[in-house]
Amino acid sequence: MDQCMSLRLLTNAFHHPKCILKPPSRHNSSFKFNVSSSLTNHDDRCQQDLEVSSFKVLKKSRPISTKIFEALDDIIRKYIDPPMHPSIDPKHVLSNNFAPVDELPPTKCIIIEGTLPSCLDGAYIRNGPNPQYFPQGSHHLLEGDGMLHCIHISNGHATLCSRYVKTYRHNIEFEAGSPVFPKFFSGFNGLLTMVTRGFLSATRVVCGQFNPMNGIGLANTSLALFGDKLFALGEPDLPYQIHLTLNGDVETVGRHNFEGKFSSMSNITAHPKTDAQTGETFAFQYSPMPPFLIYFRFDSNGSKHPDVPIYSMRRPAYIHDFAITKKYAIFNNPVNLIVGGGSVVRVDPKKVPKIGMLPRYANDESEMRWFDVPGLNIMHAINAWDEEDSIVLIAPNILSVEHTLERIELLRTSLEKVRVDLKSGTVTRSTISIKNLELGVINSAFLGRKNKFGYAGIGNPFPKISGVVKVDWSLEEGREIGCRMFGSGCYGGEPFFVPKRNDPTNIEEEDDGYLVTYVHDESSGESRFLVMDAKSPTLEIVAAVKLPRRVPYGFHGLFVRDSDLRKQ
Repeated sequence: MDQCMSLRLLTNAFHHPKCILKPPSRHNSSFKFNVSSSLTNHDDRCQQDLEVSSFKVLKKSRPISTKIFEALDDIIRKYIDPPMHPSIDPKHVLSNNFAPVDELPPTKCIIIEGTLPSCLDGAYIRNGPNPQYFPQGSHHLLEGDGMLHCIHISNGHATLCSRYVKTYRHNIEFEAGSPVFPKFFSGFNGLLTMVTRGFLSATRVVCGQFNPMNGIGLANTSLALFGDKLFALGEPDLPYQIHLTLNGDVETVGRHNFEGKFSSMSNITAHPKTDAQTGETFAFQYSPMPPFLIYFRFDSNGSKHPDVPIYSMRRPAYIHDFAITKKYAIFNNPVNLIVGGGSVVRVDPKKVPKIGMLPRYANDESEMRWFDVPGLNIMHAINAWDEEDSIVLIAPNILSVEHTLERIELLRTSLEKVRVDLKSGTVTRSTISIKNLELGVINSAFLGRKNKFGYAGIGNPFPKISGVVKVDWSLEEGREIGCRMFGSGCYGGEPFFVPKRNDPTNIEEEDDGYLVTYVHDESSGESRFLVMDAKSPTLEIVAAVKLPRRVPYGFHGLFVRDSDLRKQ
């Protein structure tokens, strides 16, 4: 077993909430539970009644081993490790539009404003966590099963489809009728919890309830398209290949190991970078065991090149994203992997964050350089480029890094331009915006190239997004030049830029395109798909589509043109 994933499995085993409420068979809908509407007191009471009745019926049809494991998990949940704070209390984490929804087959949508531009023929897909069982114990926002919400557009008409990513983990737990796998973010609250949850998970493996060699991930974070294949990603695991049908349905093809180039226990970042001009894709994996960082790339056909292990990174770190230029791959490691006293991913206050520079086409780490950058804590990079003897990086800096992953609603950011002088080794930083921006995007044709414009969501608080800001960072200080607020009680997610022209080698105006995102009205309970003019200073709404049911808040999305859908 790969060292990285062996330790990941062991650490994951320390916290596992007990959940119920799922039919024992895909073909039996008698006991299906839907929390698709925002929860009110009445809904909470109905939910509790349904939990009790469904639990009694389901328990009778489960194997004796499952009942024993559930009983042990009940003891741990009730007496050893109950939820201790709101960030892992499911009643808080899964309230309002964070509550999960059922799958939805392709369903027609109503256009309530404007018309859908022809360049949007294709599909916008947004990934996010959607637990298939409502948790009874601790639950972190990042721990839900991946669900893809896909709006398919053709000739000005739209359909919405929501489907789970059918990961190995999802399928095992669906058939078991209850959670089986250990969880990662919910907490490691004391030695007794570590031992009991670790023992329970190990016993499940020994008894054959699941095999970690087949994958432990949820594929709930993002999507990527390269090598004519569409992937759903979550960094604890390999990607899952997805297929979009011509009628707008979403199908899971399966876990993808790139013709055996990865071991069965490998993982890949949720944020690979594809160069629109060369078609190459660059990625990495991190590990709690040396080498703590491994860099690799794929050619335009999706074939993987050999790994480049980075042994100069001396300690394990949570590296969620990175950036590329035409010459370099850029890493920032602000958050350590530490076991104990809460989530395994925690901040070490004694650690000085670093930026690492590795030549983009490196065959080994001999030219890797690290630069100390005190106070720079990057979770998502927006863009980077080469500039004479320097590297320029645009990214939100997390000012309240102590809340990373544990109290997301308390995060505060400052959008910064970071310049690394490769000759002198000096690092300079300037602030572009202090408006609490995150989930930034650009015209992807400019990935790794010097560009002018970026678009980011306004956290109010995170992970809710109350509006979108357009930023011009071509000036030394940078400035905001456009803004669209979603309105009172309305929140969206990451914006995605879709250019009008599908030719990354021939772009006349960088911002000539549209921003798309899902927005939810918490007062009415309705969700919409918005199309905004990316050139307009007000990010004017070009089209609004009323969705047939709400779309929960989530993470990252991707637009796939119709021409690319046909290549799958």
